[in-house]
Amino acid sequence: MNQVIVRVPASTSNFGPGFDCLGAALRIYNEVTVTRGAPEILSPIARETARIFFKAARVRPISFGCAISDKIPRRRGLGSSATVRGGLLLALNTLTGGSLSRQRIFELCADLEGHPDNAAPAIFGGFTIVRGKSVQRFDISSRLRFVILVPELEIETPAARRILPSRIKFSDAVRNSGNAATIASAFASGDYEKARGGFEDYLHQPTRTRLIRFLPRVISAAEKQHALGAFLSGSGSAIAAVTLEHPEKIGRAMLKASGVNAKVLIVRADNRGASVRGDRKRR
Repeated sequence: MNQVIVRVPASTSNFGPGFDCLGAALRIYNEVTVTRGAPEILSPIARETARIFFKAARVRPISFGCAISDKIPRRRGLGSSATVRGGLLLALNTLTGGSLSRQRIFELCADLEGHPDNAAPAIFGGFTIVRGKSVQRFDISSRLRFVILVPELEIETPAARRILPSRIKFSDAVRNSGNAATIASAFASGDYEKARGGFEDYLHQPTRTRLIRFLPRVISAAEKQHALGAFLSGSGSAIAAVTLEHPEKIGRAMLKASGVNAKVLIVRADNRGASVRGDRKRR
């Protein structure tokens, strides 16, 4: 085999209070094409990913070229970097004989990302809960829609993490824990209505509002149109709402409330995760 194509879903993460722990795969995809022996014109992210892969897999490095279809908006909190890293890891694993399990691929991707909340849904699909390197995943019903407001504003993840508070109040930690548990329970059981009111965050969103001033009013607009809840997707600037009804109406309300140049995407969840063309075996 000389060429592998890996399709990797976008992801939305945090769900408000589930910082660095909760994520879901979305039906928006990047494709990573890796060709053995092609000219090596690699981006820094691809070069570092390859170095980590060959070290972990304990195989002789191969020369390869890498092409990426950019269908997921970059720097919007939709997991585009995780699709590149995860896709390249899976492609190289396939080209070199598949010695690493999908769990190990996830672990490497999470290490490269610096946080696991996008890596888990990108690799495994569905709704994921991550504790350290342990992942629980659950299928998401096709009844649920994700309404994503994607502003033109780009946010660099390192910058969004640098402004996070070093301390939080005990009462805020308790409220965040309760809300995160509520969301996890609703998605695990499939009783999504029980997540309503549980998306409020006291840990990272209040601070990140400095970068995304329109965040509170967009969340409020979505919830007034009966979304189950809305939240900053990852570190932003995208804002996601989840709903069982009227996604178009919710999207129009979010766009109007933002007051900025943006587009709205309405998508279902992806329950498959990263898929390797021609590779039917899930490890």
